[in-house]
Amino acid sequence: MPTEARLDASSLLGFLLVLARVSVMFVFVPIPGSRAVPETARVILILALTIALYPLWPRPEAAVSAGLLVLWIAVEAAFGLAAGLLVGFASEIFVFAVQAVAVQAGFSYASAIDPSSEADSGVLQIIGQLTANLFFFLFGMHAVVLRALARSLEVFPPGAAVQLPAAEVLAGAGAAMMQLGLRLSLPVAALLMLADVTLALIGRIQSQLQLLSLAFPIKMLGALAVFAALTPLMPVLYRLAMRHTTRALFELVR
Repeated sequence: MPTEARLDASSLLGFLLVLARVSVMFVFVPIPGSRAVPETARVILILALTIALYPLWPRPEAAVSAGLLVLWIAVEAAFGLAAGLLVGFASEIFVFAVQAVAVQAGFSYASAIDPSSEADSGVLQIIGQLTANLFFFLFGMHAVVLRALARSLEVFPPGAAVQLPAAEVLAGAGAAMMQLGLRLSLPVAALLMLADVTLALIGRIQSQLQLLSLAFPIKMLGALAVFAALTPLMPVLYRLAMRHTTRALFELVR
């Protein structure tokens, strides 16, 4: 006797809501290299994750008005945006640190193509972004995102009434990430300030010397030397940022 696979309206609606949450998270969560992946591969991955989460699908009432469905999708978009910002804060530590000193170090005149966005970006910014992308997979941040997604479906399924402390959580995570970025950039900023003061004093003593042509090479080499010396601290800072992000993500879905 042939068997027929049946999918009732409630399961279909649950599939659509989970698909909305997964797809919105993939839009807002800055997964390294996701923009370079073909659209077909991303669609297949989103569908595969949605099907893998079948035991957590909600079973809402089949008769749902269009306005309520739009409201549910808006809630899913808000959750995806909050999760994306939290994950993005961990990657922005290094970008914020290098941007804070790029102009003073003289690297604002040098640019290259960002492989993630294919846009013209500063050299130090690209190095910081690539470093963050490396640590994203090295420390298992992608697994944290998937666990937070599964946890969110258990705590508040799509279509349920949700009260997210998003503003407070995002503000605390953003402040922590900015603090870590400043801790990384302050040694470089101090060296650049000392270089400016030293060159100014030498130029004041010997006004015949043309030190402007030497300022850029000295500051650029000094900034690179300090960043190279701080390289062993970068995994430590990212691990701290990952702890803040993980705590904030699970506060968002508790």
